[in-house]
Amino acid sequence: MTSGQYRDLAEFRRQIRRFLHFSEATAKEHGIEAQQHQLLLAVRGLPEGANPTIREIASRLFLRHHSAVELVNRLERAGAIVRRPGVQDKREVWVRLTPAGRATLRRLALAHRNELERSGPELAQALNAVLRHSRRAMAS
Repeated sequence: MTSGQYRDLAEFRRQIRRFLHFSEATAKEHGIEAQQHQLLLAVRGLPEGANPTIREIASRLFLRHHSAVELVNRLERAGAIVRRPGVQDKREVWVRLTPAGRATLRRLALAHRNELERSGPELAQALNAVLRHSRRAMAS
């Protein structure tokens, strides 16, 4: 790799970290931790046909099952989510957002959308620079 490729990769990483820093700080301003915000978003944003089980949430957040359980426990105590039996298999536990959880997630989603409108072009530019080098290397 060239020095320019390392610079582009470093800039892309910096842009990602800047957005993550914003996300962490914004979650705290709204009274939750960043991983709790990620869990709320994962539950609300599940694709069609995916069930909101602890296993599914853990998979989407790249967490171990017991870590996802602890996040669910904390959010349940805070009143942001509830556990319910699965629809087909009553032994399964599904996680649902409460109205308070939905309201928190909505505020966070709007803040994140606004931040992406502001900083997204720089992030996209940094990603494009990395991909441009990658395409050139593959063509050589």
